[in-house]
Amino acid sequence: MMTTDYPFAISGDEFKGKRVLVTGGTKGMGAATVRRFQLSGAVVATTARSDLPRELAPDLFIQADLGTAAGAQKVVDRIKQEWDGLDILVDNVGGGETKPGGFEALSDEEWLGVLNLNLLAAVRLDRAFVPGMMARGSGVVVHISSVSHLLPFPNSMIAYAAAKAALRTYSKGLSKSAAARGVRVAMISPGFIETSGAHGMIMEIAQIEGIDEDAARQRIVDMLGGIPLGRPGRPEEVTELVAFLASDRAAFITGTDYVLDGGTIPTV
Repeated sequence: MMTTDYPFAISGDEFKGKRVLVTGGTKGMGAATVRRFQLSGAVVATTARSDLPRELAPDLFIQADLGTAAGAQKVVDRIKQEWDGLDILVDNVGGGETKPGGFEALSDEEWLGVLNLNLLAAVRLDRAFVPGMMARGSGVVVHISSVSHLLPFPNSMIAYAAAKAALRTYSKGLSKSAAARGVRVAMISPGFIETSGAHGMIMEIAQIEGIDEDAARQRIVDMLGGIPLGRPGRPEEVTELVAFLASDRAAFITGTDYVLDGGTIPTV
């Protein structure tokens, strides 16, 4: 069950009656976003390839692989059957894996897999739900990207960075198409956010290199070129920006990419 402890003050009816889909919402930033919208009165659906963790209780859970066209269609069909559309869509699902070597180590199949998950998952869901938002004259889409598209690493994660760069361009174009019909589209590009998955990576580095947790965390910070605020971000800090962008307080915001990285990127 969800608990009501949350690090920021929120209104329990801020999103009352809103139908929200958060993709990749069973852990990390996605899980925090699901929780934030539920605590604010929305009805929330989420998706994941894995089973739903016991501690989460979305109003609707659809187990699907959004890295495939069939998985995306499964989500679309279920949402339309249950709710007949969405008011807020948070395209959060994404990810990439490092492997030995650089760009030359990536096969066509691996490139396509990264593009499917980090770009086309959003494209497919937007294509299904944004027209309904436009017909109703209101709606919000928030794409979750990464500072990787501004700070690509020279390793196999280059495919992930390229996919997020494509997402940024697509997001801007979609915002221009949808704005005149009352639908806003924005993007958030987080830096180093210490999710449970990121913490696992920290502990893996510590074990492999024989260093303590703090030193391993600093190793990642150094790889990014530093974080002027002196620490990684928290999932809820990303979620608060999602909530703001989805709210009426952001009624004049569309087509913008918000870098949320503690100052890592020196200029944009």
